[in-house]
Amino acid sequence: IVFSCILLYVVFQKLSARLRALRQRQLERAAASVEPDVVVKRQEALAAARLKMQEELNAQVEKHKEKLKLLEEEKRRQKIEMWDSMQEGKSYKGNAKKPQEEDSPGPSTSSVVVKRKSDRKPLRGGGYNPLSGEGGGSCSWRPGR
Repeated sequence: IVFSCILLYVVFQKLSARLRALRQRQLERAAASVEPDVVVKRQEALAAARLKMQEELNAQVEKHKEKLKLLEEEKRRQKIEMWDSMQEGKSYKGNAKKPQEEDSPGPSTSSVVVKRKSDRKPLRGGGYNPLSGEGGGSCSWRPGR
């Protein structure tokens, strides 16, 4: 048994030395296989991809700025219209909403029924307090008295 253990130890040492040498050779081959031309080409391709992505981002930013500018122009135009109609003594809220309704291809205004807020009932009574414990249920908190 002792002899077999010594034999296994020697074989293990020889195999580990060979594995280390094999790994070292593979690392040297990998380092030698990396040519400067390949590295330069890879870096150029990476730089070109970054430049392309930056240009796309800049184009998106320009489109977004144009949209914001158009929205601001539309808001300014509506404010001017509201001011003009208010100066004439007309209802400025109704006039401000008319251009938007004309632009939208929605259903006709005669078929749409609009509910007023006064028709709605409140969901809870005016004296409702969730901390008072009046809601029923198995557990409730009551303030200390």
